[in-house]
Amino acid sequence: MPDDKQPQLTIWGRANSVNVQKVLWCLTELDLPFARIDAGMQYGRTREADYLAMNPNARIPTLVEGDFVLWESNSIMRYLCLAHGRGTPIYPAAPKRRAAVDRWLDWTLSTLQPVDRPVFWGLVRTPPEQRDMVQLQKDADTAAEIWQVLDRQLAARRYVEGDDFTIADIALGAYARRWLGVEGIVRPALSHLERWFAQFAGRRGFTTYVAPPMS
Repeated sequence: MPDDKQPQLTIWGRANSVNVQKVLWCLTELDLPFARIDAGMQYGRTREADYLAMNPNARIPTLVEGDFVLWESNSIMRYLCLAHGRGTPIYPAAPKRRAAVDRWLDWTLSTLQPVDRPVFWGLVRTPPEQRDMVQLQKDADTAAEIWQVLDRQLAARRYVEGDDFTIADIALGAYARRWLGVEGIVRPALSHLERWFAQFAGRRGFTTYVAPPMS
């Protein structure tokens, strides 16, 4: 637990953002108290001058801790582990193990997020009468190829990088919630991915912030 004299951790961002959800899950794993302020989409605020002074990208989440401001969800998770984790196994200290975790954080944003977005937005944030289901299935087929990469990685591992749960599992687990939770597309059976994902039902951060209905 942080010292009572430390500044409060505040997260700016709406609760239904996958990148905000990653941070909230991480905070829960570390048992860190925090406040959250709605921002983004229907809440606005991200284009206001005071927000842009914190995050010039006008995106969420943004972490504020006293006079320290940090944006980019994976960077926020890394910082929380380094500053407040005190040797937490969710971000290992050994260089090779940490690099292995980091690569999946990078992969989530560089490879997975681009193929996740069209499927999620098309099925969850687009009215049914406006959906192009033929295109959405093509998008889903493209995404499935990427998810198969992770399924193969998990074939002989409990978690993404071995026996220990890490922030790589948080990053990927938040996106897996979207992939496995949407309806209206045909997905291949990915037994290793599904077995891995089922483990999160026992984690408070997942059930509180990631598992609720998507919107």
